[in-house]
Amino acid sequence: MANTDRSTDLATIEMLDKAAADGVTTAFDRAAAMKPCPIGGEGSCCKLCSMGPCRLPAPRNRAETAEEREKRRGICGATIETVAARNFVRMIAGGTAAHSDHGRAVAQTFLATARGENENFQIADEQKLLQVALDFGIEIGDRSIQEIAIAVGEAAVAEFGKAEGTLRFLQRAPLKRQQLWKEQQVEPRSIDREVVEAMHRTLMGVDMDYEHLFQQGTRTALADGWGGSMLATELQDIMLGTPVPIAGKVNLGILKEDCVNIIVHGHEPLLPEMLVIASQDQELIALAKTKGAAGINLGGICCSANEMLMRHGIPLAGNMLQQELAVVSGAVEAIVVDVQCVMQSLPKVAECYHTAVITTSSRAKIPGALHLEFDEAHPLETAVQIVRVAIDRFPERVQGMVNIPTHSMDLVAGFSHETINYLLGGIFRASYRPLNENIINGRIRGVAGVVGCSNPRVKHDDVHATLVRELIKNDVLVIQTGCAAMACAKLGLMTPEAASLHAGPGLAEVCEAVGIPPVLHMGSCVDNSRILMAATAMVKEGGLGDDLSDLPVAGAAPEWMSEKAIAIGQYFVASGVFTVFGVSWPTLGSEEVTRWLFDGIGGIYGGKWAFEPDPLKMAKLMIDHIDQKRKVLGLDKARERVLFDMEMRRELEAV
Repeated sequence: MANTDRSTDLATIEMLDKAAADGVTTAFDRAAAMKPCPIGGEGSCCKLCSMGPCRLPAPRNRAETAEEREKRRGICGATIETVAARNFVRMIAGGTAAHSDHGRAVAQTFLATARGENENFQIADEQKLLQVALDFGIEIGDRSIQEIAIAVGEAAVAEFGKAEGTLRFLQRAPLKRQQLWKEQQVEPRSIDREVVEAMHRTLMGVDMDYEHLFQQGTRTALADGWGGSMLATELQDIMLGTPVPIAGKVNLGILKEDCVNIIVHGHEPLLPEMLVIASQDQELIALAKTKGAAGINLGGICCSANEMLMRHGIPLAGNMLQQELAVVSGAVEAIVVDVQCVMQSLPKVAECYHTAVITTSSRAKIPGALHLEFDEAHPLETAVQIVRVAIDRFPERVQGMVNIPTHSMDLVAGFSHETINYLLGGIFRASYRPLNENIINGRIRGVAGVVGCSNPRVKHDDVHATLVRELIKNDVLVIQTGCAAMACAKLGLMTPEAASLHAGPGLAEVCEAVGIPPVLHMGSCVDNSRILMAATAMVKEGGLGDDLSDLPVAGAAPEWMSEKAIAIGQYFVASGVFTVFGVSWPTLGSEEVTRWLFDGIGGIYGGKWAFEPDPLKMAKLMIDHIDQKRKVLGLDKARERVLFDMEMRRELEAV
């Protein structure tokens, strides 16, 4: 397969060509060589006990008879519906565990910071601290910021394992949605409990009713979106600063030939925050110059990159599938990783170059990598040690192996929920009212969240780009997080100028008036909770229904690959949002379960799943859903737009 068929990104294609010339194997090569298992891919394989694994595929190319379906059982008697549901719910549990473990680490560091036990972090956003305190029911009164922060930290840590009650952030949702969750008995009680119960229920010989299994899967997913992920986002903002619009650059062209290049890859922003400080330390810069470098250049891959970009303007080197390719450039002295979406192949790739692969999390090591564990009590010391390792590697760089792509693109990031609120109304009139009004008057058709991973099973970045271009062309405002955001940023869709070039006339008019891109960068994958808050603000502003399921909005993960994406999708569906996935779908082995997820669940929560690999067809599904919601709200009729002259204005004033 030609590399031009593997990616639409020119920097990626260039590095794939170089990797082939250097004899380096990448994820793209492995994906081409290893065909996916069709039985496991459709959820028809059960390996929960040693009586199996049990493979329960349906007949190919013909309808299954009732007799065949009855015989399609595992050794324990489990039906394909039970097997598919268990597999799906376990994916939700895995994704929730990942996001929530991230949130727990942030909560613990936050509490230590509030108590004065960690001097490297501080309370950067006092206003947000007070808002979260109110959400937790914490008395503010005349208490000091430190006292309030300690109370918030203790309450946040308790959310992971408390014995009574339900998660406090559920109360942020519209009242109608809260009541629905209560009626369906899916309110998360504590974050850890829901993950544990999901794993228990899916054990061999426990829960065997697929709808009952999905009840727990929904409760677990809500513990992610309205629990662990939301806590991570809010506490990170309080400690590190709530993002505001900031200019940056994206793609492998951000690497510098004359500098020590350090790439940060992973998901937890606390060490990257310290690496920003260390990379700007004058003593370390001077040390780099003694090794022949002009300075230190920091860049990011994946969600750590999004965090550093939003708060400091540190450039994005690329999304998940570009991690190996950054090393292939021959210009990276160190790639620093923590958790999630990190490839075990990195040390093998680095053997061909001079790059140090450094693991930093107590939870994750890679054979062949250098392990410098991040010490939350002394985080800057760890960061300085990492930078020194990178500086020492600079003289080992082989100039004949260096090839930095010239491709990079400008973008504007940092569109937090609070920032959008401010941009739409200003400091005294901060409000989502202008967004709602422009949806009501038809300039903006609706809003779409396009999120998720990169996946080598499809053409890299192409599905994201094609979908998003089609949406904004049809006046749908797009908000993005994670690797999906980087894919579109590389194409220039996250600059204000993109509105006039790519957006429909109504959306372009609004974007140009406000000064925003038609595609908004909202952060990392835990920051999908920002999308929940933005959607809730739209409901509370009025005019678009009284629940999240009433809104003309839709979501998609076009190139998903991680269990985290399944957890995210389920908490959006349970919050009332129509959600479309591409690439593959993990329950196709059970027609009944798939039908329930694509239709039946919608009758309960108002949100449902869909699967469509083709990005143009995916866009049509989302736009049709948005139009249907507009029709229900009575917004489907075209409204005449009148340019008022002075005489008409006088008549209005007279009335």
